[in-house]
Amino acid sequence: MNILVINAGSSSLKYQLMDPDNGNVLAKGLCERIGIDGKFTYKVGSKTVIDAKEVAMPTHAEAINAVLEALVSPEHGVVKSMDEIDAVGHRVLHGGKEFTASCVVDDACIAAIEKCIPLGPLHNPANLTGIRACQAAMPNKPQVAVFDTAFHMTMPPKAYIYALPYEYYEKDDVRRYGFHGTSHRYVSARTLEVMGLDKNPGDTKIICCHLGNGSSLSACVGGKCVDTSMGLGPLAGFPMGTRSGDVDITIVEYLMDRYGYDIKEMMNILNKKSGVLGISGVSSDFRDLSAAAESGNERARLALDKFTYEVRKFIGSYAAAMGGVDAIVFTAGVGENSADVRADICAGLEYMGVKLDADKNKTRGVEAEISADDSRVKVYVIPTNEELMIAKDTAELCK
Repeated sequence: MNILVINAGSSSLKYQLMDPDNGNVLAKGLCERIGIDGKFTYKVGSKTVIDAKEVAMPTHAEAINAVLEALVSPEHGVVKSMDEIDAVGHRVLHGGKEFTASCVVDDACIAAIEKCIPLGPLHNPANLTGIRACQAAMPNKPQVAVFDTAFHMTMPPKAYIYALPYEYYEKDDVRRYGFHGTSHRYVSARTLEVMGLDKNPGDTKIICCHLGNGSSLSACVGGKCVDTSMGLGPLAGFPMGTRSGDVDITIVEYLMDRYGYDIKEMMNILNKKSGVLGISGVSSDFRDLSAAAESGNERARLALDKFTYEVRKFIGSYAAAMGGVDAIVFTAGVGENSADVRADICAGLEYMGVKLDADKNKTRGVEAEISADDSRVKVYVIPTNEELMIAKDTAELCK
């Protein structure tokens, strides 16, 4: 099967056409500045065939049409006609309590995604726009929604409930949801395969560290999530590129009173001006931080130290919650590519049986075991592949 994977943002649309059976990506690219001046990028294999070409994209509908025209183009298309595209899989941020798994898009599914807009006000409307644009352009193709939150719906109540008046959970759905679920699901499942336990996972305990500009951890037992670091929204957890992670809520009240911020200004600070950017004053990019720290910038070093310290604390707390850990896995942009960050996080976890091999840890962007031979806890780098997970779910539901 050929599955078109769509990840629609408010003014952008990422796409891949892939075969879920072997993971082969036929083509991929990006539509950006939708509603402004429209830029279209199209790659076949590793070759960029169309590079940020200006294409009129007043709405997502025109963006989808540009994608489809490129895919079937006689000049550089990868399929002869639309008939060779079997289905479309959509990343949807927030499924609320409604969805514990991916689902075929129908009227009930769309209504449920709309119901979750208050929980995902920035992403869910854009995701719906992408779905509707595909429905208009490909009316006879099945569409599937794959939810970022679904993997975390196996958490027990003690992990997802907040210590607030219970009526907010009952009436307003206030609880921990977690995000990056498609990544955590892929990485945890792949880890079990690498360990030879995919057929019989038992109570294997895995901590997945999805570390990038946005970051989260998950604790998984037997392939199922039992806790995760993000919460009602993606601001919670440890410091990220520009997000603060967990903070004492008193700070919010204090700063709002002191500087006269309204709640939108305060949330913008917490989401866009905090994290390692806020501490360092240098960048939200960990490569820039590492370079600055190496040149003697103390605030850049502090930002890195704060990040790795907080991740290490979460790992320790999840090991305690699960009663141990069998494997720690690093993924996403920073987790896959920064040997220094991985080493700093694991430093001090020797008491848990974690021991890195310094030479094995000198790896970037490839699947590898980086723990020492005598480490009681296995440590891996496993590149994430959310698109493949979306394509597999779509293919399974559309058979």
